[in-house]
Amino acid sequence: MSSAPTSQSPAADVPVRPPTSAPRHSAVENILGILTGCFVVSLGLFLLKSCQAVTGGTAGLALLVSYAVDVPFGIIFIAVNSPFFVLAVWKKGWDFTLRTIGAVVLVSVLEPVHSAVIGEITIAPLYGVLGGNLLTGVGLLILFRHKASLGGFNILVLILQERFNWRAGYVQMGLDVTIVLAALTVVSPMMVVLSALGAAVMNLTLALNHRSGRYLVS
Repeated sequence: MSSAPTSQSPAADVPVRPPTSAPRHSAVENILGILTGCFVVSLGLFLLKSCQAVTGGTAGLALLVSYAVDVPFGIIFIAVNSPFFVLAVWKKGWDFTLRTIGAVVLVSVLEPVHSAVIGEITIAPLYGVLGGNLLTGVGLLILFRHKASLGGFNILVLILQERFNWRAGYVQMGLDVTIVLAALTVVSPMMVVLSALGAAVMNLTLALNHRSGRYLVS
């Protein structure tokens, strides 16, 4: 007696392969993405500045310097980032560099806009530090998705991640420790402790959500 034919799904013999490519972001999507990322980052920096906190990266360094000298944050932020643009051109190319320069300038312009529109606010330090760093981390993720950054350490850690597969968030966290500790010369020890906690939140956000090779859309 012949055995009955076994039923089989038509797709059973077709191997399932992971996608190797994905549609790229259009020029309009990149522009809107960078604008959104810069807005979110600048709002986070506004919260940090409102409670006299610092964070990591060149943004944190610019905040730290702005507390010590009477120079607007935006001017300091652009000046601190300028040397890193050379590294970006060398390692990442003109496309990434121009997007990053645009993002740095845009954040520098938007940060005082929040101050002008919202005005001076009184905010609980814990909320301001954690909320500001979380917003900054989310904004950086958006910029990374659209092949941009906020310059400085962001450029360095992205290069290290692509070359050695080191997690961008963890490397950034190590660099940020120095900046946060340097804040002891400007702000209170308690604010330094809160700033360190906030910087850890920002970098953990990056480490958990940005891994080399995971995201195909560019």
